[in-house]
Amino acid sequence: MSTQPVAGGAGASGYSHLLEFEKPIVKMEQEIQRLEATQVSSGRDYSEIITSIRGQLQIALHKAYANLTPWETVLVARHPKRPLLRDYIRMLCVDFCELHGDKLFGDDRAMVCGFTRLAGHKVMLIGHHKGREVREKSECNFGCAHPEGYRKALQKMKLAAKFNVPIVCLVDTPGAYPGVGAEERGIAAAIAVNLMQLSRLPVPIVACVIGEGGSGGALGIAVADQVAVMQNAYYSVISPEGGAAILWKSSEHAARAAGALKMTPPDLLRLKLIDAIVDEPLGGAHRDPLAAARNLEQWIAGALGDLRRLKPEALLRRRWERLRGLGSFFSTSAEQPAGAGKSRKRRRGKEPTTLADAPA
Repeated sequence: MSTQPVAGGAGASGYSHLLEFEKPIVKMEQEIQRLEATQVSSGRDYSEIITSIRGQLQIALHKAYANLTPWETVLVARHPKRPLLRDYIRMLCVDFCELHGDKLFGDDRAMVCGFTRLAGHKVMLIGHHKGREVREKSECNFGCAHPEGYRKALQKMKLAAKFNVPIVCLVDTPGAYPGVGAEERGIAAAIAVNLMQLSRLPVPIVACVIGEGGSGGALGIAVADQVAVMQNAYYSVISPEGGAAILWKSSEHAARAAGALKMTPPDLLRLKLIDAIVDEPLGGAHRDPLAAARNLEQWIAGALGDLRRLKPEALLRRRWERLRGLGSFFSTSAEQPAGAGKSRKRRRGKEPTTLADAPA
């Protein structure tokens, strides 16, 4: 693992783009830095004061981050200092070999693909990249991939399956690109094809939302055998602002919508939409990117270790059962009252027993 810090992370000198509840914390950090500098320059001992402030800082961090509201979770997921995909590549990946293009239109910089060694496994890494600086953000469309991005991802996943290489997907997008060009080139169809094909690939697939997990743009690379969300990330059918605009006719109700959408990791885990929550260091991934990266690596290693023991037929059967279970709220046990559920007939899929029986 590389020890290179994330550019512009919490250890950097600037404190721009602070969240409101972070301001008292940063003031204490600045006071500690001032006292340490004065201690060096003057030779006076301020160690007791510094220790006291450090204790207050830990209490403030725990108070601020232990009980984030859904809207505050969204703000942390969007934090400008939060580690991005290429930061995790630098910290976790060995011999990353990036692959480009979709063989049809172009190379979407919002979608990054490549073979690498990660968490002790040779994998195909797929993920959204938002960009750090203004120019890079523009080139990456702020992490909103075009149809060619999803086609590129699918082609690289099929290549991985050909060589029996597991797939790791890191999701960080507000959603697929909503422009006219993306619609003209078939963004809906590109995502739909990905959903179908990902359900059929006979290699282990794991996905983790490392920041924003917005709608079909996230789901287009997140149909997996195991799905996790980082502690201060979110995964939702629509952004809070978009949901507020639809339900309450104004994006000013975004905080209210964030709570109603049940997009936070605890809600997602309770609803059985995800399999795990990846812990972040106290104060969020942007305060200690290396610790966040280690936690992510540990989850990937464990998930792939379990999945690689399964034969392709068992893997596909397990994936099929997981996908069929999403959104299930009714029991089909023997305790169900006689006649219950008979008023509406539903087609139920046949459980696959071979690769040929997998969902098509």
